[in-house]
Amino acid sequence: MSPRHRGPSAGPAMRVLGMMSGTSADGIDVALVRVGGRPPGLRARLEGFACFPYPPRVRQEILRIASGASASSGDIARLNVLVGELFAKAALDACGKFRVPPRSVRLIGSHGQTIFHQGQPAPYLGARAIAATLQISEPAVIAARTGIPTVGDFRPADLAADGQGAPLVPFVDYLLYRHPRRGRVALNIGGIANLTAIPPGARADEVFAFDTGPGNMVIDALAARVTSGRMRYDRGARMARRGRMVPALLSELLADPFFRKNPPKSAGREQFGDEFADRALRWTKRSTVSIEDVLYTVTVLTAVTIAKAVRKWVAPCMPVDDLIISGGGAHNPLLMERLRAGFTGVNIFSSGQFGVPEDAKEAFAFALLAYETFHGRPSNLPRATGARKSAVLGKLCR
Repeated sequence: MSPRHRGPSAGPAMRVLGMMSGTSADGIDVALVRVGGRPPGLRARLEGFACFPYPPRVRQEILRIASGASASSGDIARLNVLVGELFAKAALDACGKFRVPPRSVRLIGSHGQTIFHQGQPAPYLGARAIAATLQISEPAVIAARTGIPTVGDFRPADLAADGQGAPLVPFVDYLLYRHPRRGRVALNIGGIANLTAIPPGARADEVFAFDTGPGNMVIDALAARVTSGRMRYDRGARMARRGRMVPALLSELLADPFFRKNPPKSAGREQFGDEFADRALRWTKRSTVSIEDVLYTVTVLTAVTIAKAVRKWVAPCMPVDDLIISGGGAHNPLLMERLRAGFTGVNIFSSGQFGVPEDAKEAFAFALLAYETFHGRPSNLPRATGARKSAVLGKLCR
C-alpha cells in the first residue's frame, strides 16, 4: 500500500520502533526512536533500546536454514509466521520495558531475519541472471498483534532497481555523521562487517558503502563449535588471546575472491558461513595449530580485511579523519586493538559517543528507514547498493 502523508511537510515528530535481528541471530533488537522533520534536517533521538533472545530451538532452526540446510516450503512459511509472532511480542515487551503505551507508537520498522541473501545476479532456471533476498518475520503479523502500522521487507525494492538490496544503513549513517570538513567512515561490525564512507561536506549521492567481509560471524561459529554451543561468541576474546597468529592460515583465508571484488558488494552466510568456518577449523588437525590459534587468526582477519578495504577503496577517494564503530564487534578487545593498529592517525570513536549505542545502531536505523517509507521518500543510496535509482523501501502493513 502507498504510505500516507506525502508532500513537503513531514508532520509532527512521531515515536517509531525499529527492529532487527542480524546474521548471528542472537536475538531481536528493538529501538524506540522519536523522529521528526525530513532529510537533510531530519531529527531523531533514541528513547530506549532492548534485546530479546530467540528461544534456543528457534535460533537453531534459523541458523540451520540460513546455512543452506534442506528445508521445505512449509518449514520456511511456518518459520516466517513464528518469527513474526516473536517480533510482535518483542515490540510489546519493549514498550513495557520503556514504560510507553503501545498506542503512543505510530509506526514499526522491521528488518526481520535474513535467511538468504544473494546480492550478485546469477542465472536461475534458464532465466536472466537474478539477485534474490529473503527476510522472514511476517510484518502483517506484527501489525495485527501490536495494532501498530508496520513497514517490513526493506531490501527487495532496491533489488528490483538492480541494486544488491544491501547495505541500507548508509542512509542513516549519512544523516548521523556527515561533517562539513571531516571525512568519516562509519563501520558496523555485526556478523558481517560493512562500512559507509562519507566525504567532507558530502551530498547523499556522494556517500558510498559496501560489506568488507566477515565481522563476528566466523569467530562466533568457531567459538560455538568448540564449546558444543555453550558459548555463542568468544567473550572478551579470552580464547583468542590464548592463541597466536597463523600467517599461512590468514593468507589462505585472504585469498577468498570476495575480498578482491570491487564495491558495491554485499555478503552473508552464503560467503562466510559454515563452509568458510570449516576451512579455518581444518587447521586444528595440524599438530602445531590450536583452536585458540585459529580464533586469534580469524579475529585478525576481520581487522585486516576492514583496513585493506579502507586503504584500497576509500582512502583514494576521500580523507579518512574519523572511524566510527558500532555493532557487537566493538566489544571485542582484541579486534579493537588490531583495528587501532591498522588505522594509525585516524580518530576512532564508538557510535555511542554520537548518541546511539553500538548495539542499538541498526535497530535505530530501521526506525528511520520506516519513517521515510511512511512519508513516501526513498532511502536507499544507489552508490552504496549499486541500484539504478533511488527507491522507497519496504511494504506497509496497516
